[in-house]
Amino acid sequence: MIIQIIIALLLGVLGVIVLVGKGDKLIAGYNTASKEEKEKVNIKRLRLLIGGLLIVMAPLCFILNDNSSVSSGLTFTGIVVVLTLIVVVLANTWAMKK
Repeated sequence: MIIQIIIALLLGVLGVIVLVGKGDKLIAGYNTASKEEKEKVNIKRLRLLIGGLLIVMAPLCFILNDNSSVSSGLTFTGIVVVLTLIVVVLANTWAMKK
């Protein structure tokens, strides 16, 4: 339970840091992109996507992983995978400049 609290707090804090614009270095891919590649990205939308994902995942640590059953762990993993895939697709479409 203590590990869940630490992970949830970490995810929440990182999500807030990204949302307020101080965590661009934490966004994988954007961090190492060239200046030309960074100009193709709408950073405000990308921050919203990544920060939102982190904040949504924080309470999921408690809600879905409350007991240690296998089905609860698989449900948590499935939801995280689906959310991550949605964010990846949106980051490559909605968060790109026209």
